[in-house]
Amino acid sequence: MSGTVAAILALVIVALAVFTVVRAVRIVPQATSGLVERFGRYHRTLNSGLNIVIPFIDRLRPLIDMREQVVSFPPQPVITKDNLVVSIDSIIYFQVTDPRAATYEVANFITAVEQLTVTTLRNVVGGMDLERTLTSRDQINSELRRELDEATGKWGIRVGRVELKAIEPPSSIQDSMEKQMRADRDKRAAILSAEGEKQAAILSAEGGKQAAVLRARGEAEAAVLRAKADAEARALRARGEADAITTVFRAIHEGHPDTELLAYQYLQMLPQIAQGDANKVWIVPSELGKALEGLGGFFPAGSAARERGNGAGPFAFPDTPAPAIPDNPGPLSDGTAPTFPDSPPA
Repeated sequence: MSGTVAAILALVIVALAVFTVVRAVRIVPQATSGLVERFGRYHRTLNSGLNIVIPFIDRLRPLIDMREQVVSFPPQPVITKDNLVVSIDSIIYFQVTDPRAATYEVANFITAVEQLTVTTLRNVVGGMDLERTLTSRDQINSELRRELDEATGKWGIRVGRVELKAIEPPSSIQDSMEKQMRADRDKRAAILSAEGEKQAAILSAEGGKQAAVLRARGEAEAAVLRAKADAEARALRARGEADAITTVFRAIHEGHPDTELLAYQYLQMLPQIAQGDANKVWIVPSELGKALEGLGGFFPAGSAARERGNGAGPFAFPDTPAPAIPDNPGPLSDGTAPTFPDSPPA
């Protein structure tokens, strides 16, 4: 009987020893921390790894995650400065930096952060109108992060980032905004179209102006070139005529013509001078009498001149005498009577 009791007592002692060892050894995972309370008061913080506590005296509280946590809060109604209710979804990135403060300074730090975010969000958005609220997300995020970081510092929590997922105004406001946006787009499209037409008209006018200027410049240059060409042609023609006159004049002087030959040639040119429809008046110079006097001795000496050298000069003398000028010459080819002035016109 005594042996059985001794065996049972030994088993109880062994079980108690095993239980005590198990309660004394605590393994804390990585990135977590544990708080040890001794007789109901905070004693120390257990870090990751193997830790030893005193059983039945020390009590280990639930482990606290030291990693950065992401909490998404449900949409919250917020009133803007222009009295419009918008629904805002927010996300907070925070991390526990002091496990003791996160445990003893606040009952539930996640709930506390949520409520603090809601109140801070209402304070920040309440000072903005709807348009600024929709376009100032970065400013709202910065202000929320600063306010939350200051308020949660004593809780042992560091707010790393605050993001607004969505800002949803009322459906009526959304319809009005869509109409306004559509009207603005139509206005910008009309303005751009008008500016395009204006630029096109300006470019067309400038193109026409440049074309007219270039056309006028081309015509002016062409006129200048034509004038230069005409001037050069006239100069060349005049130079050719001058050379021809010089050649004829030189040939005449080299042939030594006598007075009778010049008088005869002068009389032969008179019918050609009278030709033409524009010749209304035929003026016979006073030297015609002297020319006729020279012809008086021209015809008897013609045969002698031919006999001397068969025309010893550059001009051939005809065998037939020149026609006599009538006393009363008839009208000219245009029906006007010839005029015989006593002296040549000045």
